[in-house]
Amino acid sequence: MAHSGKHKSKMKPAGRRKGVRGAATVRADDKLLRAHLAKLLDADTAHVNFEKTIAGWPAAHRAMKPEGAPYNAWQLLEHLRIAEWDILEFCRNPKHVSPGWPSGYWPSSAVPPNAEAWDASVKAFRADCEAMQKLVENPKTNLFARIPHGTGQTILREVLLAADRNAYHLGQLVLLRKMLGNWPE
Repeated sequence: MAHSGKHKSKMKPAGRRKGVRGAATVRADDKLLRAHLAKLLDADTAHVNFEKTIAGWPAAHRAMKPEGAPYNAWQLLEHLRIAEWDILEFCRNPKHVSPGWPSGYWPSSAVPPNAEAWDASVKAFRADCEAMQKLVENPKTNLFARIPHGTGQTILREVLLAADRNAYHLGQLVLLRKMLGNWPE
């Protein structure tokens, strides 16, 4: 049978096909994902960030636990710090050993041991958060590869875990400050 010219080919023309992305688009998407993750670790876009939550916390209220509250500010701050450190070290150190659960993730005392302990905990949390951001922003960090010494975790999962935990516990600190009457409105 002769070809009439009316028959349409099922073959797509060469070039860009739906669903196929170029290398430049993938690199741009990767860079954007990394920027979003880094911001998520320390952003105040959907909730209050660490800096605003901690700023100006009265020293007299750091170990004060209002009626009905399970923890005081010192306990929550240390819990945030220890967990952030543990997640970061798990991501970058194959020899890291996590603290025992749950006691290893909480301070041994409900009261800061001295006046400098609060500032040291704040500084350490900031440093670990910044290190996590740098890990995520580094294009050599494969966000999707399984962490070799883990049980299926990826850097992406750990970053999302850290951001989620931090948001939850920062919310607890805000509530605690409001209960203590020292939240700056």
